[in-house]
Amino acid sequence: MTGMRIRSSVALGVAGLLALSGCGAVAGDDRPLVVVTTNILGDVVGELVGDQAEVMTLMRPNADPHSFEISAQEAARLRSADLLVSNGLGLEEGLQQHLDAADDVEQFVAGDAIEVLDYAEGDAAGQPDSHFWTDPQRMLDVVDALVPVLQDLGIADPDPQYRAAIEQLDAEMTEAFAGIPDDRRALVTNHHVFGYLAQRFDFDVIGAIIPGGTTLAAPSASDLASLVGAVEEAGVPAIFAESSSPDRLARALAEEADVHVEVVELFTESLTEADGGAPDYLTMMRVNTERITTGLSS
Repeated sequence: MTGMRIRSSVALGVAGLLALSGCGAVAGDDRPLVVVTTNILGDVVGELVGDQAEVMTLMRPNADPHSFEISAQEAARLRSADLLVSNGLGLEEGLQQHLDAADDVEQFVAGDAIEVLDYAEGDAAGQPDSHFWTDPQRMLDVVDALVPVLQDLGIADPDPQYRAAIEQLDAEMTEAFAGIPDDRRALVTNHHVFGYLAQRFDFDVIGAIIPGGTTLAAPSASDLASLVGAVEEAGVPAIFAESSSPDRLARALAEEADVHVEVVELFTESLTEADGGAPDYLTMMRVNTERITTGLSS
């Protein structure tokens, strides 16, 4: 979007500049320090605060939010932050010990600001689904809850234009998905990431190759056999594989099904480098919308 600030919120090497006194900001920088766990939320926070705060995002581009790790220096900065923003709902599995250790830091958990869905099937059935950002309306709920927290931190005017940009994104997705025929509105993915998108835009989630809400799980032979049957029955034309996870299983499933199934890569759990196709949240969602629409309409 014209005029939209697109920043890299990954603070590479900044930990080495941390003052020995343990203060939250780098020496010479008196702005508040906001530490964000995932790069999707890091981008959103960065757009809201502009230059009024230092935003340090822990998750690198193209990483897996379920398993990424941080250095000792980054953990130290996390514990000295003015505000810690996390996804919650069990997403940051590899980071949870550090989040728990930062009990003296003010924390904003995005999952506390939304209407949470539970996984409907698989190993995680009944547990909260952490992938709320696939629904722009829920991301708006997060923004609305986060703005007063940022204001309390001294951020005078969190960017209202960015909220309008997410509203525009939601309108674009609604229009694009409306063109998909009713008998093609079925999703198969690497693991369960589209529950919120499916509810918001009226899709049917046929299943996932990894039967759970985390990429750390693994499918059994019977899981794959059941999913092959579902794919064949539904006649889905595409399986969607995440950019942060290998698509070997998706391709194996496509080869097993007795129908032509294309494997389409989506950016679902991580942003990319600037030249990687999904450098920010708005771009990621627009690219995914175009690929889902094309994959299910062809």
